[in-house]
Amino acid sequence: MARIDRRRVQRAFTRHAGEYDLHADVQKRVIARMTGLLRDAPAAPGRVLDIGCGTGMLLRKMKNLFPAATLTGLDLAFGMTLKARTHVAAGSSLQLLTGDAEALPFRDHAFDLVTSTSTFQWLDHLDRAFVEAFRVLTPGGSLLFAMFGGKTLAELRVSYRRAWKRSGRGTEERMHDFHDAPVVAAALEKAGLTDARVWLEREVEYYPDVAALLRALKRIGAGNAAPPLRNRGLAKRRIMLDMMDIYQREYGVDGLIPATYEVIYCRATAPYTELQSK
Repeated sequence: MARIDRRRVQRAFTRHAGEYDLHADVQKRVIARMTGLLRDAPAAPGRVLDIGCGTGMLLRKMKNLFPAATLTGLDLAFGMTLKARTHVAAGSSLQLLTGDAEALPFRDHAFDLVTSTSTFQWLDHLDRAFVEAFRVLTPGGSLLFAMFGGKTLAELRVSYRRAWKRSGRGTEERMHDFHDAPVVAAALEKAGLTDARVWLEREVEYYPDVAALLRALKRIGAGNAAPPLRNRGLAKRRIMLDMMDIYQREYGVDGLIPATYEVIYCRATAPYTELQSK
């Protein structure tokens, strides 16, 4: 598995913050699903943190759901928090910060609810992020998140790897993989979060061709996050054309190609004990 280049992720999402909302269709459906889950919460939280708040889509929903709550949005990409400020008015009940999910800039037990959507898949070290989420939660507080799982964009990954292999360039890995549900569950347990419920749902998008899919991914900043190779393998025209041909031939149906997203959802509770040193 190729490691995730966090700076590359940060730059990509900052660069494309202005067009994110126009193309993030799957992410919008995930937020709609999360909104439904939040609506079923037994009690309204007083203090809420949204990790990876992006352009503020979930924050806007929570502002309506929990009008008395103090909301905080945090994102690694400064451009995203700037865009969020145009969508959600910052003030006494809402603040927006640039920061890292693996090193949250908040005191212990600062929030009753921590949420996140389409963010944790960009982390190499899930347990660090979950330990931090646990640390900032009040005892009995809730963590509710959605992230893309290991089968996300499986069609693209299989097609690319077949094209890479046929190119004779060796075993050098170019694409990073997202975490599978068992890895997520193990990281939650390691972090000390109890009563965790992890489940999977699937979303499918359709595109006229592979080029359209790649353009859509680029426009939301969700390109390949592995560190670039010196030989720029993915950019080589022959490999790209071969990958697109394989994708279209193997997965195309009625003139369209599917792009499958595996969404991992989780609801967990911070226990009424002090955080053990990790």
